[in-house]
Amino acid sequence: MLKHIVMWKLEEFAEGKSKAENAQWMKEHLEALVGVIPQIKSLEVGINVNKSDAAYDAVLVSTFENEADLSTYQTHPEHVKVSTYCNKIRISRVVADYYTEETSCGR
Repeated sequence: MLKHIVMWKLEEFAEGKSKAENAQWMKEHLEALVGVIPQIKSLEVGINVNKSDAAYDAVLVSTFENEADLSTYQTHPEHVKVSTYCNKIRISRVVADYYTEETSCGR
């Protein structure tokens, strides 16, 4: 399985919403993609509670069968809609994709 992790630092205020409101919007809309995009094996969004300057505001942890399924998810029209909004409200974004132990040798 392929893990796809994304973290965002959000603007204090963007698109008419506070950082907290936008983080909640992201959580609701990203998690709503489960069942809409069949390639998603699991998906969860967490909203940060750590007050450190080094902390990011929101994190996505998702699982896909492989890189092709991740690509299908990323280009799916419903994901593109959510991603377009997320791009408007973020300061920065980091991402990591990796295979879990049980499948990394069998790719």
